Amino acid sequence: MSLTQLEYLVALDTWRHFVLASEKCFVTQPTLSMQIQKLEDELGVKLFDRTKQPVIPTEIGERIIAQARIVLREAGLIKSLIAEQQNTMAGEIRLGIIPTLAPYLLPELIKSIRGKYPQVALTLKELITEDLLQELKSNRLDCGIVVTPLGDPAIKEEILFYEELFVYVSKKNALHNKKYVLPSDIDPNQLWLLEEGHCFRSQVLNLCELRKHAELHIRYETGNIETLKRMVDKSDGLTILPELAVMEFGKAQQKQVKRLKEPSPARQVSLVTHRDHIKTRLIQTIKEEILQLVPVSMRKLQNKKIVEITY
Repeated sequence: MSLTQLEYLVALDTWRHFVLASEKCFVTQPTLSMQIQKLEDELGVKLFDRTKQPVIPTEIGERIIAQARIVLREAGLIKSLIAEQQNTMAGEIRLGIIPTLAPYLLPELIKSIRGKYPQVALTLKELITEDLLQELKSNRLDCGIVVTPLGDPAIKEEILFYEELFVYVSKKNALHNKKYVLPSDIDPNQLWLLEEGHCFRSQVLNLCELRKHAELHIRYETGNIETLKRMVDKSDGLTILPELAVMEFGKAQQKQVKRLKEPSPARQVSLVTHRDHIKTRLIQTIKEEILQLVPVSMRKLQNKKIVEITY
Protein backbone atom coordinates (compact mmCIF):
# COMPACT_ATOMS: atom_id res chain seq x y z
CA MET A 1 0.00 0.00 0.00
CA SER A 2 1.42 3.39 -1.00
CA LEU A 3 0.49 7.03 -0.52
CA THR A 4 0.05 7.29 -4.29
CA GLN A 5 -2.55 4.51 -4.22
CA LEU A 6 -4.36 6.27 -1.39
CA GLU A 7 -4.32 9.51 -3.39
CA TYR A 8 -5.90 7.69 -6.36
CA LEU A 9 -8.43 6.10 -4.02
CA VAL A 10 -9.49 9.45 -2.58
CA ALA A 11 -9.59 11.05 -6.04
CA LEU A 12 -11.91 8.35 -7.33
CA ASP A 13 -14.17 8.82 -4.33
CA THR A 14 -14.18 12.58 -4.92
CA TRP A 15 -14.96 12.49 -8.64
CA ARG A 16 -16.77 9.12 -8.88
CA HIS A 17 -15.46 8.64 -12.43
CA PHE A 18 -12.24 6.87 -13.48
CA VAL A 19 -11.40 9.18 -16.37
CA LEU A 20 -12.06 12.37 -14.42
CA ALA A 21 -10.18 11.11 -11.37
CA SER A 22 -7.17 10.17 -13.52
CA GLU A 23 -7.15 13.62 -15.12
CA LYS A 24 -7.16 15.27 -11.69
CA CYS A 25 -4.23 13.04 -10.66
CA PHE A 26 -2.38 13.75 -13.94
CA VAL A 27 -2.12 10.06 -14.86
CA THR A 28 -3.75 7.89 -17.50
CA GLN A 29 -7.03 6.15 -16.74
CA PRO A 30 -5.47 2.65 -17.06
CA THR A 31 -2.76 3.63 -14.55
CA LEU A 32 -5.28 4.79 -11.97
CA SER A 33 -7.52 1.76 -12.54
CA MET A 34 -4.56 -0.63 -12.20
CA GLN A 35 -3.42 0.94 -8.91
CA ILE A 36 -6.93 0.83 -7.45
CA GLN A 37 -7.18 -2.83 -8.48
CA LYS A 38 -3.78 -3.61 -6.91
CA LEU A 39 -4.89 -1.95 -3.68
CA GLU A 40 -8.10 -3.99 -3.64
CA ASP A 41 -6.11 -7.21 -4.27
CA GLU A 42 -3.71 -6.36 -1.44
CA LEU A 43 -6.52 -5.59 1.00
CA GLY A 44 -8.69 -8.47 -0.15
CA VAL A 45 -11.85 -6.33 -0.46
CA LYS A 46 -13.74 -4.45 -3.16
CA LEU A 47 -13.52 -0.71 -2.54
CA PHE A 48 -15.88 0.45 -5.31
CA ASP A 49 -19.04 -0.85 -6.95
CA ARG A 50 -18.14 -0.52 -10.62
CA THR A 51 -21.59 -1.64 -11.79
CA LYS A 52 -23.02 1.74 -10.78
CA GLN A 53 -22.63 4.97 -12.75
CA PRO A 54 -21.16 7.01 -11.24
CA VAL A 55 -19.08 4.47 -9.33
CA ILE A 56 -19.74 4.43 -5.61
CA PRO A 57 -17.73 3.09 -2.66
CA THR A 58 -18.73 -0.17 -1.06
CA GLU A 59 -19.57 -0.15 2.64
CA ILE A 60 -16.03 -1.19 3.62
CA GLY A 61 -14.70 1.11 0.91
CA GLU A 62 -16.26 4.14 2.61
CA ARG A 63 -14.53 3.29 5.88
CA ILE A 64 -11.16 2.75 4.22
CA ILE A 65 -11.47 5.97 2.19
CA ALA A 66 -12.19 7.93 5.37
CA GLN A 67 -9.03 6.49 6.93
CA ALA A 68 -7.07 7.19 3.73
CA ARG A 69 -8.00 10.86 3.97
CA ILE A 70 -6.62 10.95 7.52
CA VAL A 71 -3.39 9.25 6.43
CA LEU A 72 -2.91 11.71 3.56
CA ARG A 73 -3.63 14.64 5.85
CA GLU A 74 -1.00 13.43 8.32
CA ALA A 75 1.51 12.79 5.52
CA GLY A 76 0.94 16.33 4.31
CA LEU A 77 1.98 17.58 7.73
CA ILE A 78 5.55 16.48 7.00
CA LYS A 79 5.74 18.78 3.97
CA SER A 80 4.20 21.58 5.99
CA LEU A 81 6.79 21.16 8.75
CA ILE A 82 9.63 21.27 6.23
CA ALA A 83 8.25 24.43 4.62
CA GLU A 84 8.01 26.13 8.00
CA GLN A 85 11.55 25.05 8.91
CA GLN A 86 12.86 26.50 5.63
CA ASN A 87 10.76 29.63 6.18
CA THR A 88 9.25 29.37 2.71
CA MET A 89 5.69 30.27 1.76
CA ALA A 90 4.79 27.68 -0.83
CA GLY A 91 2.25 24.96 -1.52
CA GLU A 92 -1.43 24.69 -2.32
CA ILE A 93 -4.25 26.16 -0.25
CA ARG A 94 -7.80 25.10 -1.11
CA LEU A 95 -10.25 27.76 0.01
CA GLY A 96 -14.03 27.60 0.02
CA ILE A 97 -16.23 30.68 0.32
CA ILE A 98 -19.98 31.29 0.40
CA PRO A 99 -21.58 33.16 -2.55
CA THR A 100 -22.65 36.19 -0.48
CA LEU A 101 -19.01 36.94 0.35
CA ALA A 102 -17.17 35.77 -2.76
CA PRO A 103 -17.70 38.82 -5.05
CA TYR A 104 -16.51 41.27 -2.40
CA LEU A 105 -13.45 39.43 -1.04
CA LEU A 106 -12.06 37.16 -3.73
CA PRO A 107 -10.84 39.64 -6.40
CA GLU A 108 -8.61 41.55 -3.96
CA LEU A 109 -7.58 38.39 -2.09
CA ILE A 110 -6.42 36.71 -5.31
CA LYS A 111 -4.53 39.84 -6.33
CA SER A 112 -2.80 40.04 -2.94
CA ILE A 113 -1.79 36.37 -2.79
CA ARG A 114 -0.46 36.41 -6.35
CA GLY A 115 1.57 39.53 -5.67
CA LYS A 116 3.04 38.57 -2.28
CA TYR A 117 3.27 34.79 -2.49
CA PRO A 118 3.86 33.67 -6.09
CA GLN A 119 4.75 30.13 -4.96
CA VAL A 120 1.37 29.60 -3.30
CA ALA A 121 -1.24 27.88 -5.48
CA LEU A 122 -4.69 29.13 -4.47
CA THR A 123 -7.61 26.89 -5.40
CA LEU A 124 -11.05 28.43 -4.86
CA LYS A 125 -14.56 26.99 -4.58
CA GLU A 126 -17.79 28.96 -4.17
CA LEU A 127 -20.20 26.85 -2.13
CA ILE A 128 -23.16 27.23 0.20
CA THR A 129 -22.26 26.58 3.85
CA GLU A 130 -23.59 23.01 4.06
CA ASP A 131 -21.57 21.85 1.04
CA LEU A 132 -18.47 23.77 2.15
CA LEU A 133 -18.43 22.07 5.54
CA GLN A 134 -18.75 18.67 3.90
CA GLU A 135 -15.78 19.49 1.67
CA LEU A 136 -13.75 20.47 4.75
CA LYS A 137 -14.58 17.26 6.57
CA SER A 138 -13.73 15.21 3.48
CA ASN A 139 -10.32 16.94 3.18
CA ARG A 140 -11.25 18.45 -0.18
CA LEU A 141 -10.80 21.95 1.26
CA ASP A 142 -8.22 23.33 3.69
CA CYS A 143 -10.27 26.25 4.96
CA GLY A 144 -13.42 28.24 4.28
CA ILE A 145 -14.94 31.68 4.77
CA VAL A 146 -18.48 31.39 6.11
CA VAL A 147 -20.98 32.99 8.47
CA THR A 148 -20.84 31.63 12.01
CA PRO A 149 -21.48 30.38 14.66
CA LEU A 150 -21.98 26.89 13.26
CA GLY A 151 -22.12 24.79 16.41
CA ASP A 152 -20.17 21.96 14.74
CA PRO A 153 -17.60 20.30 17.06
CA ALA A 154 -15.54 19.08 14.07
CA ILE A 155 -15.01 22.64 12.80
CA LYS A 156 -12.72 25.30 14.25
CA GLU A 157 -13.93 28.90 13.85
CA GLU A 158 -11.73 32.01 13.86
CA ILE A 159 -13.76 35.21 13.73
CA LEU A 160 -12.63 37.62 11.00
CA PHE A 161 -15.16 40.46 11.12
CA TYR A 162 -18.75 41.50 11.75
CA GLU A 163 -20.80 42.63 8.77
CA GLU A 164 -23.72 44.96 9.44
CA LEU A 165 -26.98 44.31 7.60
CA PHE A 166 -28.78 47.12 5.77
CA VAL A 167 -32.12 47.58 4.07
CA TYR A 168 -31.90 48.48 0.38
CA VAL A 169 -35.12 50.18 -0.72
CA SER A 170 -36.59 51.02 -4.11
CA LYS A 171 -37.13 54.71 -4.79
CA LYS A 172 -40.80 53.82 -5.28
CA ASN A 173 -41.13 52.19 -1.87
CA ALA A 174 -42.85 53.92 1.06
CA LEU A 175 -39.76 53.35 3.23
CA HIS A 176 -37.50 55.32 0.90
CA ASN A 177 -37.86 58.56 2.85
CA LYS A 178 -37.15 56.96 6.22
CA LYS A 179 -33.74 57.37 7.85
CA TYR A 180 -34.06 54.23 9.97
CA VAL A 181 -36.14 51.12 9.35
CA LEU A 182 -37.59 48.72 11.89
CA PRO A 183 -37.98 45.02 11.07
CA SER A 184 -41.72 45.47 11.63
CA ASP A 185 -41.76 48.11 8.85
CA ILE A 186 -40.82 45.51 6.23
CA ASP A 187 -43.67 44.11 4.15
CA PRO A 188 -42.76 40.44 3.45
CA ASN A 189 -44.58 40.63 0.12
CA GLN A 190 -42.18 43.35 -1.06
CA LEU A 191 -39.02 41.58 0.11
CA TRP A 192 -36.62 39.97 -2.36
CA LEU A 193 -34.82 36.94 -0.90
CA LEU A 194 -31.96 34.62 -1.68
CA GLU A 195 -33.01 31.08 -2.52
CA GLU A 196 -33.16 28.18 -0.07
CA GLY A 197 -29.82 26.87 1.18
CA HIS A 198 -28.15 30.24 1.81
CA CYS A 199 -27.41 31.08 5.45
CA PHE A 200 -28.01 34.75 4.63
CA ARG A 201 -31.60 33.92 3.68
CA SER A 202 -32.04 32.28 7.08
CA GLN A 203 -30.73 35.39 8.84
CA VAL A 204 -33.06 37.68 6.88
CA LEU A 205 -36.06 35.50 7.74
CA ASN A 206 -35.11 35.61 11.42
CA LEU A 207 -34.33 39.32 11.38
CA CYS A 208 -37.68 40.23 9.84
CA GLU A 209 -39.54 37.58 11.84
CA LEU A 210 -40.89 36.18 8.58
CA ARG A 211 -41.00 32.63 9.92
CA LYS A 212 -44.17 33.68 11.74
CA HIS A 213 -45.94 34.15 8.42
CA ALA A 214 -47.74 31.04 7.24
CA GLU A 215 -47.60 32.20 3.61
CA LEU A 216 -45.10 34.46 1.96
CA HIS A 217 -46.02 35.72 -1.47
CA ILE A 218 -42.41 36.11 -2.52
CA ARG A 219 -42.33 36.40 -6.25
CA TYR A 220 -38.73 35.58 -7.03
CA GLU A 221 -35.70 33.97 -5.39
CA THR A 222 -32.07 34.04 -6.51
CA GLY A 223 -28.67 32.86 -5.35
CA ASN A 224 -27.01 36.15 -6.19
CA ILE A 225 -26.95 39.36 -4.12
CA GLU A 226 -26.23 41.49 -7.19
CA THR A 227 -29.47 40.19 -8.73
CA LEU A 228 -31.38 41.19 -5.59
CA LYS A 229 -30.10 44.76 -5.94
CA ARG A 230 -31.20 44.94 -9.56
CA MET A 231 -34.64 43.52 -8.76
CA VAL A 232 -35.16 46.24 -6.15
CA ASP A 233 -34.07 48.94 -8.62
CA LYS A 234 -36.61 47.70 -11.16
CA SER A 235 -39.52 47.35 -8.73
CA ASP A 236 -41.11 48.93 -5.68
CA GLY A 237 -39.59 46.34 -3.36
CA LEU A 238 -36.68 46.07 -0.96
CA THR A 239 -34.05 43.62 0.20
CA ILE A 240 -31.49 43.13 2.96
CA LEU A 241 -27.83 43.54 2.00
CA PRO A 242 -24.60 42.84 3.92
CA GLU A 243 -22.11 45.64 4.55
CA LEU A 244 -19.52 44.64 1.94
CA ALA A 245 -22.21 44.76 -0.74
CA VAL A 246 -23.15 48.39 0.00
CA MET A 247 -19.63 49.70 0.54
CA GLU A 248 -19.05 49.99 -3.20
CA PHE A 249 -22.28 51.96 -3.84
CA GLY A 250 -22.15 55.42 -5.37
CA LYS A 251 -23.92 58.43 -3.83
CA ALA A 252 -27.19 57.78 -5.64
CA GLN A 253 -27.47 54.18 -4.43
CA GLN A 254 -26.38 55.13 -0.92
CA LYS A 255 -29.61 57.14 -0.61
CA GLN A 256 -31.51 53.87 -1.00
CA VAL A 257 -29.60 52.25 1.88
CA LYS A 258 -31.37 52.41 5.26
CA ARG A 259 -29.94 51.40 8.62
CA LEU A 260 -31.82 49.28 11.09
CA LYS A 261 -32.16 50.52 14.66
CA GLU A 262 -29.20 49.89 17.01
CA PRO A 263 -27.95 47.51 18.09
CA SER A 264 -27.59 47.03 14.34
CA PRO A 265 -28.16 43.49 13.06
CA ALA A 266 -24.98 41.88 11.79
CA ARG A 267 -23.51 38.61 10.65
CA GLN A 268 -20.31 37.12 12.01
CA VAL A 269 -17.83 36.07 9.31
CA SER A 270 -15.17 33.52 10.22
CA LEU A 271 -12.36 31.50 8.74
CA VAL A 272 -13.18 27.85 9.38
CA THR A 273 -10.99 24.77 9.27
CA HIS A 274 -11.28 21.13 10.18
CA ARG A 275 -9.92 20.62 13.67
CA ASP A 276 -7.24 18.28 12.25
CA HIS A 277 -5.99 20.69 9.58
CA ILE A 278 -2.25 20.82 8.90
CA LYS A 279 -1.54 23.89 6.77
CA THR A 280 -1.30 26.22 9.74
CA ARG A 281 1.03 28.81 8.26
CA LEU A 282 -0.72 29.07 4.89
CA ILE A 283 -4.12 29.34 6.56
CA GLN A 284 -2.85 32.03 8.93
CA THR A 285 -1.58 33.96 5.90
CA ILE A 286 -5.03 33.77 4.28
CA LYS A 287 -6.57 35.08 7.50
CA GLU A 288 -4.16 38.02 7.68
CA GLU A 289 -4.73 38.94 4.04
CA ILE A 290 -8.52 38.91 4.46
CA LEU A 291 -8.31 41.17 7.51
CA GLN A 292 -6.39 43.69 5.41
CA LEU A 293 -9.33 43.88 2.99
CA VAL A 294 -11.98 45.07 5.47
CA PRO A 295 -12.18 48.28 7.53
CA VAL A 296 -10.87 48.05 11.09
CA SER A 297 -14.32 49.09 12.34
CA MET A 298 -15.75 45.80 11.07
CA ARG A 299 -13.53 43.77 13.39
CA LYS A 300 -15.52 44.82 16.46
CA LEU A 301 -19.05 43.94 17.49
CA GLN A 302 -19.65 47.39 18.97
CA ASN A 303 -23.30 48.53 18.62
CA LYS A 304 -24.07 45.37 16.61
CA LYS A 305 -26.06 42.24 17.37
CA ILE A 306 -25.53 38.89 15.65
CA VAL A 307 -28.62 37.64 13.83
CA GLU A 308 -29.36 33.98 14.43
CA ILE A 309 -28.80 31.45 11.66
CA THR A 310 -31.27 28.58 11.42
CA TYR A 311 -30.05 25.48 9.61
